[in-house]
This record gives sequence, structure tokens and C-alpha cells, in this order.
Amino acid sequence: MLLTAETLLTGRELLRPGWIEVSGATVAALGAGDPPRPADRHLGTVVPGFVDTHVHGGGGSDFSAATRAATVAAVDCHRRHGTTTLIASLVSAGPADLLHQVQVLAGHVREGLIGGVHLEGPWLAVKRCGAHDPVFLRDPDAGEVDRVLKAGGGTIRMVTLAPERTGSMAAIERIVDAGAVAAVGHTEATYEQTRAAITAGATVGTHLFNAMRPIHHREPGPVIALLEDPRVTVELIADGVHVNAALYRHVSRAAGSDRLSLITDAMAAAGAGDGHYQIGRMDVEVAGGMATLAGTSTIAGSTATMDRVFRFAVDHSGLPRDEGLSVAVRQSSLNPACALGLPCPVLVAGARADLVALDDDLAVTDVLHGGAWVSR
Repeated sequence: MLLTAETLLTGRELLRPGWIEVSGATVAALGAGDPPRPADRHLGTVVPGFVDTHVHGGGGSDFSAATRAATVAAVDCHRRHGTTTLIASLVSAGPADLLHQVQVLAGHVREGLIGGVHLEGPWLAVKRCGAHDPVFLRDPDAGEVDRVLKAGGGTIRMVTLAPERTGSMAAIERIVDAGAVAAVGHTEATYEQTRAAITAGATVGTHLFNAMRPIHHREPGPVIALLEDPRVTVELIADGVHVNAALYRHVSRAAGSDRLSLITDAMAAAGAGDGHYQIGRMDVEVAGGMATLAGTSTIAGSTATMDRVFRFAVDHSGLPRDEGLSVAVRQSSLNPACALGLPCPVLVAGARADLVALDDDLAVTDVLHGGAWVSR
């Protein structure tokens, strides 16, 4: 199958026009200018498939339900919007429920439905619980950490925890030893406590600014510690709700081209409209596309998909269009994959054929996943 693109961003270079040949599930060849023969399909702007490393659900379903039907519904929703690699995030739960959820989702990883599991909790700060049920928040007991990692059988890609909780430093070391990424988030940690977590092996900052001790001129807190360390990749929910566009631009400059990952932190309402939902066992109301814990003003995840996040990044980058596109590709595809040790989604010969085609307004027109067109 031969495809042409008005603009082809491979993740390494921008080709205008460009072409890409797909054989089975992989990229066979690509280049700039005229294709070697008449194309099978003509596309607008083509970018690598999006990689969302922090997403709780979509299409009306929550990964915490721990059923195949829920996983398929959420994955299908996000795939239609260009996410070709997805890490399923679980909110805090009791010990037995958490083990069950991990075991079920581990099976979905092995089946190829999702790219891995992210545990956001339960080892988080009560003061910064956000949409997590504080009843389930606890210290990272060594035995529980080992049981959860064992239940995942190597499918857990990331674990978010609060460094100030008792036992967190040992837990970070254990998580990293097991081949997963330790992330700092939902935390009241000081600057020094965060630095200690990074020294212990933490390499990701979970949704920077959100559910996190704010910056103070005498106590910089986790934000500054995470931003200034070159070993750390920081997440940002670039949906226009969780952070201001000016903060996106600032973090993009401060973190540089390789250390910012854009995420959705999406919950079940993504792609499903306003109404009543749940995150774990917490009731959530969605109105005007904004999710809040029922009866409160506390934001409860987002209703975004990665195409919306990508557009936000390009539109608010403050950069010339082509440069903004190239930066957004790194932040929405390459950086998230690299941060979690996932296969790099750069479009090169031999790579998996995951790509997204966009129109002039950066709306998704077509998605190719593993060489197959996604029904939209």
C-alpha cells in the first residue's frame, strides 16, 4: 500500500510532499517528493501515531472495571482519535481490588489490546488526592509492592507515588528494579524530598502542577525539582483546562524538546459526552466537557483525546507552524514512548505502521494501526 502526504512528519524530519509504503504491519519505505508509482491513498498531514501513557478510560468505559469489554471500548475510542499506543491507568483501590485489576489488565497487555499498565496510586498523598478516594491511600508497604508487581508479570510500565510517604524510597528502588518507571505525583513533597526520589530512581513527573504542591519562593517543591533534572520527563495535561497555555509554553521551553510528554489523563467520558460517570468508585459529573467530582469543583481527569492535545500544543506553541508541528510530534509520540521504554514510533523503514492523517485544521481524517485502517 502506497500513501502520499502533503506533509509527512516522521519524527526525525519533515517531508513536503512525502510518501510512505506499507507492507503488512510495517513501514517498507518512505521518502520525499514524488512517489515511485501511483499512490493508493492521498492524505494531508501525516504524523506518527500518538502515544498516551496516562489514560483511565474513554468511550463510556473505565479501565478500573477490569473487563475485556471495558478495555476494548476505551481503546477503540482513543484509537479513532489517533492513539495507537495506550497505557491503561488505574486509580487507587483496596489491596484485593488492585491485584484483580492488575491481573486482568496484564492479560489485555499480553493480548495486545494495550501497551502496558500504569498504577496511579494507591501510594499517594491524601492532601493531594484529587479524584482518588482518600480511603484507599496508604504507605507503600514492601509486601504489597512486591505482590502488585508480581501480579503484573512485567506488564506494569509505570507507578506514580508520593515521595513523602513512609517507605517510598524503598518502593521506588523496587519498582525500578522490576523494570517499571517510578513517577512522582499526587504529592505534598518538598523540593529535597523530590530530589531524593529522583536519586532513588524516579524519572517521570505525573501531570505536572496538578495534584501537586505548588511552587513557593522559599520552598520550590516538586515542580522545580522535576523540571530542572535532565533525568526526568514531565507529563502535562494539555487540554486547555488543567493548565494555562502560557504554562505549556513555559514548560516546553524549560524541559526542552525531549523531556515533555503530553497526556490526556482521560476518564470514561472522553468521546462519550456529558453525563454521570465513575472513576474507580468516585462519582463524576461531566458538563461542558469538564469532569468534576460530583458535588464539588475538583477536576476529575479530562475528557480529552490525543488529537485535541496535539492541536492545543501546535496552536499554543508560539512557534512557526512547521516547528510547532515537529515539537508536538515529539511531545505526543516520541517522548512518551521513550520515557516508558516503549518502541519508538518514528516512521522509518522497518517500524510498525502506526500513523495519523490530519486535515488543515489538524482534525483526524484517517488512522493506521499496525498497517490496518481504523474504522472511524
